[in-house]
Amino acid sequence: MADYLILLLGMGLVTYLPRWLPLHFLSRRSLPEWFVQWLELIPAAILSALLLPALILGGDPRQIDYLRPEFWVALPTFAFAWWTRSLGGTVVVGMLLFWLAKNVDVTWFAGLV
Repeated sequence: MADYLILLLGMGLVTYLPRWLPLHFLSRRSLPEWFVQWLELIPAAILSALLLPALILGGDPRQIDYLRPEFWVALPTFAFAWWTRSLGGTVVVGMLLFWLAKNVDVTWFAGLV
């Protein structure tokens, strides 16, 4: 039991220190404006790196597939987020469009043309 407690404390320390040290030392300094602007771009870059492969890569082995519904739903959802800057609205629009992409029979539209 003591081994688990030491393991948990060690994991907590290894997780906490890399977050606390920069925050502790940088909070006492005035950072240059260009550096602050650069830091603000990091979350968007990480989110893009995580989302893009899930949106355009499919199959086994992984290959580019632009016909994935996730990709086509992401485009208008991204446009809505860009114009409205509404997180809640973006989530609702994305969920609605994804539901439509999965549940609407696209052959129905062929009869309209």
